[in-house]
Amino acid sequence: MTKYDFFVIGAGSGGVRSARMAAGFGAKVAIVEDHYLGGTCVNVGCVPKKLYTYASHFHYDFEDSRAYGWSVQAPEFDWATLRDNKKVEISRLNTIYQSILENAGVEILTGHARLLDSNTVEIDGTQYQADKILLATGGWPFVPEFPGSKYAITSNEIFDLEAFPESILIVGGGYIAVEFAGVFAGLGSQTSLSYRGDLPLNHFDRDLREKFNTELKRHVEVLLNSEITEISEDSAGKRVVSYADGSQKTYDCVLYATGRKPRTENLGLENTRVALDARGFIEVDKNFQTSEPSIYALGDVIGGVALTPVALAEGMNLARRLFDKQAYEVDYSNIATAVFSHPNLATVGLSEEAALAEHKQIDVYESDFKHLKHTISGRDERTYMKIIVEQGSDKVLGMHMMGSDAGEIIQGFAAAMKCGLTKQQLDSTIGIHPTAAEELVTMRVKRK
Repeated sequence: MTKYDFFVIGAGSGGVRSARMAAGFGAKVAIVEDHYLGGTCVNVGCVPKKLYTYASHFHYDFEDSRAYGWSVQAPEFDWATLRDNKKVEISRLNTIYQSILENAGVEILTGHARLLDSNTVEIDGTQYQADKILLATGGWPFVPEFPGSKYAITSNEIFDLEAFPESILIVGGGYIAVEFAGVFAGLGSQTSLSYRGDLPLNHFDRDLREKFNTELKRHVEVLLNSEITEISEDSAGKRVVSYADGSQKTYDCVLYATGRKPRTENLGLENTRVALDARGFIEVDKNFQTSEPSIYALGDVIGGVALTPVALAEGMNLARRLFDKQAYEVDYSNIATAVFSHPNLATVGLSEEAALAEHKQIDVYESDFKHLKHTISGRDERTYMKIIVEQGSDKVLGMHMMGSDAGEIIQGFAAAMKCGLTKQQLDSTIGIHPTAAEELVTMRVKRK
């Protein structure tokens, strides 16, 4: 029976990073995957979604170009071209991940892995021994059970539809839902978003959510406080959706983006002391160790911050701790994140509501304006920025933005916040003119 120092189950972002770093520190490492190298992010998440977002923005660029003197013939969008070019790019990235692992000396195995005990893994009848095992199996989208739920698809299938949907209903109010709403509206589909809450993007700053909802409604039919009771199929193969208020609407496609669950099924956890929490996520301590001392877990399967860079940081931390004796903890404070919706959103630090919930005395600065580009294009789209500052210390607690390139802009300010950024330091920074970003260093008047 082959024995390893480190056996990683799941070749997503966290698993791959941990495996190759452990191998770099001299450990004998194997990694197993039953779907695709790179995990959700590379194959059915961040990367293809961002590519489709780029595609959708051309729609607005073509429209805006006319006011700038460009004569553009009526553009035509071909779904198959985008879909198939995406497949080529994802295949290229899969190959890169394979090369990264092989060059690091990691043995790549294919198949479904199952734990037989605290140190034994079985893959299709073959057993492997390991001193330490990492569970990095990630999450998986799901559709809740209700009449006709089989007619809904998830984000796993949406990228590779055979035919482009002329109309689509997206169910959910999180970042995945609003991103796909922006994608399909931009690509030309008649797009609706159904969410059972009062505003999309729960847990984001309330002002940011309200501003974004106004912008979202410019190109998407937004159905708030909306509940779906049934989906059926008509004679033409379309989806007939019944709502709790008694209304019915018909769509070519229904996408459910209502959440993800941890991938722990048939992992053999019952053969170990690994424990799950009430939500079904694997319980770990601050060092990612489970209740079974030889087994570790990280990334989306532990129910923390479900972001690719977080899984990467956790994977690096674990490999260093186990095989290079570097002991430090992942810093989860001030993690910046972006929503690649239309328009983009980005945020770092505390929302106004979270700051107040922590009983902090704060000042709020904000700016709402039309981007310079749209003073000529004529588009009504607004840009919004907000800064949360702690009174007394003058420390910047949170920064929030809606507008073009929000993620690119907030990333730099996130680094500054890690260094203890104050409002006075923002005020003393000379901006780059003319940019939208300079607004974040020119806000002087507190909101009353």
